[in-house]
Amino acid sequence: MFGPLVVSVVSITKDREKNLSEIGVRDSKLLSKGRREELYEKIKKAASEVLTDLIYPEDINRAMQNNISLNELEAVRFSKLFDQLQDHSSVLYLDSPDVIAHKFGLRVNIYSSKSTIVDGVRSEKEKGKRYTKIIAEHKADARYPVVSAASIIAKVTRDNAVKELEEQLGITVGSGYPSDQKTIDAVKANFKDPGFKKYIREYWVTIDAIKQQKIGSFTD
Repeated sequence: MFGPLVVSVVSITKDREKNLSEIGVRDSKLLSKGRREELYEKIKKAASEVLTDLIYPEDINRAMQNNISLNELEAVRFSKLFDQLQDHSSVLYLDSPDVIAHKFGLRVNIYSSKSTIVDGVRSEKEKGKRYTKIIAEHKADARYPVVSAASIIAKVTRDNAVKELEEQLGITVGSGYPSDQKTIDAVKANFKDPGFKKYIREYWVTIDAIKQQKIGSFTD
């Protein structure tokens, strides 16, 4: 609920993909902060390309004000990163946030300027054109090492971004996640500070609860 949302893409050749498992790449949520930071540099060396994009709360809040869902916003940013890759990819694996996984793949397919087809969805292909197959699955970061690698890159990038915000604001924020009591306490204490508030994702359920608590404190 605090700080940027980070999306990442990792591109690797098939013959080097096994290197990811050999160095210990797995779902970033199952790794310690120190281990993720170790793997961060190793992944960058093993991969052909690594790209990240930071979506700051002001962009998230603006999108949600305009009835653009977070899934839609993520699909736009995923497509942007995919289109920036220099080499042709035969397969693009997506960790889908959508309830129906392949719908997220279709969104990325629509927004991308590259020639893509979505696995499990019938489509016509032009003869002689090279396509990238999009495979969108829930918990893809636990199944495909290359997605695990992207999740590690995104997680370390986000942790660093939140740390920089802590130093900039002079406030201990913690992880920035709604499950973190340090984050909740920081938001409660600094909610009215404009310099702090611009880094809050205002449409999170936890933020609504904090707003309600503040209203209650005025009416007591």
